[in-house]
Amino acid sequence: MKGPLALSIGWRFYRARQSNSFISFISFASTAGIALGVAVLIVVLSAMNGFERELEQRLLGVISQADVVGVNEPIADWLEVEGIAKQIEGINAAAPFIKMQGLVQKPGGFQGLAVVGIDPEQEAKVSTLSQFMSEESWQSLSEDENHIVLGKTLLNKLGLEVGDTLSLYVQNLDPEQAGDLRAAKSHRFVVSGVYNLGGELELTTAYIPMRYAADILNLKDGVSGVRISVAQVFDAPAKIRELGYALKQSVYISDWTRTQGHLYQDIQLVRTLMYLVLVLVIGVACFNIVSTLVMAVRDKASEIAILMTMGLSRVAIMGIFMVQGALNGLLGCLLGGGFGILLALNLSNIARYIEQLFGIELLSADVYFVDFLPSELHITDAILVIVTAFVMSLIATLYPAWKASQIGPAQALAGR
Repeated sequence: MKGPLALSIGWRFYRARQSNSFISFISFASTAGIALGVAVLIVVLSAMNGFERELEQRLLGVISQADVVGVNEPIADWLEVEGIAKQIEGINAAAPFIKMQGLVQKPGGFQGLAVVGIDPEQEAKVSTLSQFMSEESWQSLSEDENHIVLGKTLLNKLGLEVGDTLSLYVQNLDPEQAGDLRAAKSHRFVVSGVYNLGGELELTTAYIPMRYAADILNLKDGVSGVRISVAQVFDAPAKIRELGYALKQSVYISDWTRTQGHLYQDIQLVRTLMYLVLVLVIGVACFNIVSTLVMAVRDKASEIAILMTMGLSRVAIMGIFMVQGALNGLLGCLLGGGFGILLALNLSNIARYIEQLFGIELLSADVYFVDFLPSELHITDAILVIVTAFVMSLIATLYPAWKASQIGPAQALAGR
């Protein structure tokens, strides 16, 4: 009966805390602090999950997860590379590409541009690029004509519209004398479409039909390289190395961790730092529980003494005040958890409303790979945060509860 009795008395002490207004205020502050810390931590973790999701679905869906590129000569038979790649477990598909560097004239100078020749039918196997442009733009890349699809940011920067023409200066390499750089040659392209992905990629990458790119570089049936998609993006470095070793031709191998890995590392760093900071905030709030219980122990000293004279053990006395403090922490965890989950589920809409209300831009597509605040709630994150906060609040009750159990009944009643 000691357990239920301690729980019952602790609940009564918790409900009666309003008898001392100052203790009541400190108790409210501790509950509010825990609730705020839990809510903010759930929202931050959900935002970091959202950035990871967008990184994988948007950016890693468009750029090469991994690729092989010929060293001194183009890859003559990309179908052979595809066949070898498909034999490697974990590689989903492969597609050829032709890549060249060019310069496009803009107001005030030139803009460097990576021009990628693709075959839409093959590219669809390894890329989600078609999801970020219209069907007409995507199909224009299947024609053997001088079409080019630009990023929306670059299109606006150049002051162009779909249907306009632009001059692109491309390095002229003699395939029989690799490395012999001739004077740059100008090629005119018709802007046949625009893609809207966000981030630096829009400003630095354009797409043209692969057959037309082959004509420019005089590659005939050769390609610059072959890109692959993998079942698990974090397996890309290992899978591309396995493919590179299996090929007879000398090739350069690369994967997304070399080109975009810093974005993932930044997300993880922010996640870790914010978790530590907000856990410390919750810890500070838990110190208020210590203050509340210390004052409650002094306020209830005579009641403790009476209970001890009636035969209640010191362990049960500890249990009473641990219950009282734990109820503070539990209330804060539940309120913060519910509010944090509600915010996380609606974070993108809330951020969009704030942008419209104040006329500001929280995330710029020119800088980030998204132009909105993403959010993805993982229920395991919410549970972890709530449990962590509750355990911290429970630990905070130990010292004042122990002090309560050390009260001498005779001294407490004599000083009443």
